[in-house]
Amino acid sequence: MLRRLTLILPYLVLLGGCAKRETPAEAGLRTGTLLVGNLAEPQELDPQLIAAYTDQNIAVALFEGLCALDERSSQPVPGVAERWVASPDGLTWTFHLRATAKWSNGESLTAHDFVASWRRVLNPALAAEYAYLLYPLKNAAALNAGQMTDFSALGAEALDDRTLRITLERPTPFLPALTAQPVWFPVNPRALAKFGDANRRQSAWTRPENLVGNGPFTLAEWTPSARLVVAKNPAYWDAASVRLSQIIFFPTESPDVEERNFRAGQVHLTYGLPTSKLATYQRENPAALRLDPFLQAIFLRFNTTRPPFTDARVRRALSLAVDRDAIAASVLRGAGTPARSFTPPDCAGYTARASVPTDFEAARRLLAEAGFPGGRGLPVLELQVRNDEHQPRVAEVLQAQWAKELGVSLTLAPLEQKTWVQNQQTLNYTLSGAGWIGDFVDPVTFLDLFVSTGGNNWTGWASADYDRFIAQAAATPDPAARREIFQQAEILLLEQAPVAPVFFGTRAYLIHSSVKGWEPSLLGLHQYKRVYLQKP
Repeated sequence: MLRRLTLILPYLVLLGGCAKRETPAEAGLRTGTLLVGNLAEPQELDPQLIAAYTDQNIAVALFEGLCALDERSSQPVPGVAERWVASPDGLTWTFHLRATAKWSNGESLTAHDFVASWRRVLNPALAAEYAYLLYPLKNAAALNAGQMTDFSALGAEALDDRTLRITLERPTPFLPALTAQPVWFPVNPRALAKFGDANRRQSAWTRPENLVGNGPFTLAEWTPSARLVVAKNPAYWDAASVRLSQIIFFPTESPDVEERNFRAGQVHLTYGLPTSKLATYQRENPAALRLDPFLQAIFLRFNTTRPPFTDARVRRALSLAVDRDAIAASVLRGAGTPARSFTPPDCAGYTARASVPTDFEAARRLLAEAGFPGGRGLPVLELQVRNDEHQPRVAEVLQAQWAKELGVSLTLAPLEQKTWVQNQQTLNYTLSGAGWIGDFVDPVTFLDLFVSTGGNNWTGWASADYDRFIAQAAATPDPAARREIFQQAEILLLEQAPVAPVFFGTRAYLIHSSVKGWEPSLLGLHQYKRVYLQKP
């Protein structure tokens, strides 16, 4: 009997060795762990300092504003605030906070925390790039510019722990949607104080052992260049609705690697999809492919403080020499459309009349007028691009187009996202590929990028006329008249060409059949508390 058992054991070992191993995606289904490709290593988790969309994608798991945005409608829905009301003149808003709102350390989240957070954002010492999104608040712009120093004059007042009154400079009907942006999120002032000056950037408060948030998840692990893990927050006011136990974000810069990871069961969701694989998935695995509408503009950014782009004629010439139809056909393959304006069409009823045609002859004339006939005398231009799915390939098309049509020599410099963002912010570039995703559905989220004092105006371009248009639009309550002012602003923007539009995005990505509650989102962000995993 013992001999027979000895003979059988090797066969059992062989059978066990041949058994199919559980993939991480399968294990995630069992443990409630969502595995997400997130393109880039996070640069910042302080919600008031976030500049990259991929960082924002993580921040919405860790923090929550007064409102959140519904994926399908892009409209504000209750977050920390359970309800709100505006005065008849639109200048005063009262938000009523949930009695159950807490920080992840168990402290009550109060209206006073919101006021302290917004004062921090607007403090010039913090130099928050997105501070301008708070400018609808009374005296916010003056405080941020250092023209006022008494922050008690800010139009934000805690009437009691649960009641927050906001006073505006002018009516802002999209205010609830604004409060869903990370720069409006509360940060715990007591947690910040433990690590010194609250206005110091790159504070240790955002490390996993230190971060105190108020979102549906907490930061459990951050292994640079490997993964970032968030775990369910039991102190979250709506914790009963959160069905995921964890989310793991992977900073996978290469779309090809990410696609292979998906096929190998390493992730449930990819950030994107190589366009070369689009047709294959449409044909062979359409259930895994998602093509979602996306409020995104991809463009070229000129550093207008550096020659030769100090001359608007050179900038305009290069913009006219972009064959957007050729780029759409050869690079996008259905994952985007040619952009001849900066603002995507039908953005809250606004479609730009201004348009940039492809006109090589006009481009050659402008270059000659600027003193560079046939491109002679121009230095070799370096185009910095984020090392993503589209930008390097678009750059290669531009390189060929400009050499053939204008005699312009172009070199390409692919960069990881963190370096690319830092270079943009410090104007450490001459020409770059860039992109912008709307913060909410309104043309102002695109056009106010280029006001001279804007924290995200990374072109060096300043125009008093443009600033006046944007200010007039902000002070105009009539929607039709407001849209007409935006039309004038966009005409000026495209004529002066601190940027050159290239294409409007469509989000192409892969999704595992077990992922439920992942709605198409025009703004690209999701409420993770609505997402769960279920066996197909």
